[in-house]
Amino acid sequence: MVEVARHYIELAHGIEQHFPGYIDAYFGPEDWKPGAKPSLEELSRQAEELSRAVEHLEPSQRRTWLKAQLAAMQTTLTLLQGERLPYREEVRRLYDVEAQAVPEGRFEEAIAGLEDVLPGQGPVSERLEAFRRRFVVPPERVGEALGMVLERLRERVRGRYGLPEGESFTVELVKNQPWGAYNWYLGAYRSRIELNTDLPTYLYALPDTMAHEGYPGHHTEHVLKEQRLYHEKRHAEASIFLINSPECVVAEGIAVRAREMVLGEEEQREWLLELAQRLGLGIGRPEVEAMQAVMRQQRALKYVSGNAALLLHEERRPEAEVLGYIEHYALVTPERARKSLEFIANPTWRSYVFTYTAGGDLLDELFRVRANPEGWFRRLLEEPVTPGMVRAWIGGKEGYEAGV
Repeated sequence: MVEVARHYIELAHGIEQHFPGYIDAYFGPEDWKPGAKPSLEELSRQAEELSRAVEHLEPSQRRTWLKAQLAAMQTTLTLLQGERLPYREEVRRLYDVEAQAVPEGRFEEAIAGLEDVLPGQGPVSERLEAFRRRFVVPPERVGEALGMVLERLRERVRGRYGLPEGESFTVELVKNQPWGAYNWYLGAYRSRIELNTDLPTYLYALPDTMAHEGYPGHHTEHVLKEQRLYHEKRHAEASIFLINSPECVVAEGIAVRAREMVLGEEEQREWLLELAQRLGLGIGRPEVEAMQAVMRQQRALKYVSGNAALLLHEERRPEAEVLGYIEHYALVTPERARKSLEFIANPTWRSYVFTYTAGGDLLDELFRVRANPEGWFRRLLEEPVTPGMVRAWIGGKEGYEAGV
């Protein structure tokens, strides 16, 4: 099994040489990185051989996970060699989920609901933007606010899920990135969390953003899997994390549901009130309660980006039309619409957009059908899991092979 893991890591590094950014994190042996740049044809041959080797392993959760990851790696190699796949097939083969369009009627219902909860008069998009501006954190106080939220979340997670001794993170403010925030996992239980300040930072978004990137989201998942899988079980393949693979769906599902697992809405409201007071934003309980009502109404709008990606990549609509679609249905400024378009147009992220909604929806269904959300969430944090496995669990199956 060690040789299989080593070949898997070598293959990933070979793809990285043709597709920079493919490897999101690696903390395994340095001498497992290939030297000379392999050709795409050689990498495809290696992927075929490795797939056959994995097929001969004893059935296990580890084997099922490796099969799903390898299938996505072979798809990436197919794309790198110039083959064009229909966009929905690309999403399916890379992530093991379907790229589903959401009827605009759901967005219209959410926008109608916002009419009732937003203060003021006039177009709902203008009222929403004016209300958001009341929650902008001064740029010079952003780092302070992030630190306060992360430390509180860390203590909550430490008591509920446990964290390895010595785990830590740093927070950096950056610009000119296609994403809003990012966790760079460095290994040895350390992360660097970056927040993109191209656009304003809003107080109400901080608990979700920092739970997503830190506790109990990406940082927590990485440190627990490094501890449980890499160090304790000696699963060497757990030392690498790949973009454009099924593991991303599970990771983003964990991250988009992270805040809810440790912080309820009422408690979040008290946190926001305290933060607003410490930062001197002049926001009281009525404003925070109104913003929470706004956020509930906006939940359906998280699917706008996926629809926009389908318009751009499947229907080949002009970028100007896609920008207008995002502005209209997501109720964002032209600047935010351009940032969203930048993400879904980026070669690395063009299909990644569906990992957030598909991952969150999978976890919602799992928690609804199987109950005990905390127990299932812990399994997702600590075990190698694919979207297919989660679907099998939802269907009442426990066997790993059912998740293929």
